[in-house]
Amino acid sequence: MILSKKLTSLVGKTNARYELVKDGDKIVVGFSGGKDSLSLIHILNRMQKIAPYNFSFEAVSVSYGMGEELQFLQEHCHKHGIKHQIIETQIFDTTKEKIRKNSSFCSFISRMRRGHLYSYALDHGFNKLALGHHLDDAMESFFMNMFYNGTMRTMPPIYKAENGLEVIRPLIFCRERQLAGFAADNDTQTISDENCPAFRVDIKMPHTREKTKQLLAKLESENPKLFVSLKASFANIQTESFFGKGVL
Repeated sequence: MILSKKLTSLVGKTNARYELVKDGDKIVVGFSGGKDSLSLIHILNRMQKIAPYNFSFEAVSVSYGMGEELQFLQEHCHKHGIKHQIIETQIFDTTKEKIRKNSSFCSFISRMRRGHLYSYALDHGFNKLALGHHLDDAMESFFMNMFYNGTMRTMPPIYKAENGLEVIRPLIFCRERQLAGFAADNDTQTISDENCPAFRVDIKMPHTREKTKQLLAKLESENPKLFVSLKASFANIQTESFFGKGVL
């Protein structure tokens, strides 16, 4: 697989800064088969071969119970010597029972999928869960939270879940276009939208993230260094400049 030096260097620097992967770690990687998680498993596979410490990881794909064709993911991992497991679930049926008509349920699906990954990791002795979120994801989430939820929060490179697992995001400083470039450079098959439960039921599609993505794209076209500035600002938070409890 062709991995650009810029991409691997960026992930290496992120790992060194936040100590995401350490000696002795056993890591579950959420592997949906999209460009992001595809990039992540191959970067970790490369890191495993050259890092001066030992760690292990396993790619884990969650089946929603819709009859998805995930065999090609298993074949891809086998071809590249990456351990892979498919978790069979009934997330799709559960969602149809619990979700209200015309509701957006992406966050509901995400929580259920994350729950199955947590359970698998804990049941099989893993201490970390790696997710493929990138810089664009983090920025979009920040503005979505601020515009629609009245809070300022985003995606940290590493945090500890309530169940004790550490969740890491090795790609958090990578741009989405870099990961798309990896898949294109290697002419690799990725999972299609038809494998998302949202395309199988009559619900309102999630437009908020797409609108936020378009807004940031427009701003970046006007200021090519937008994401450089946003990334720096996330590490330069001056909380004293915000409204305190005494402000009406």
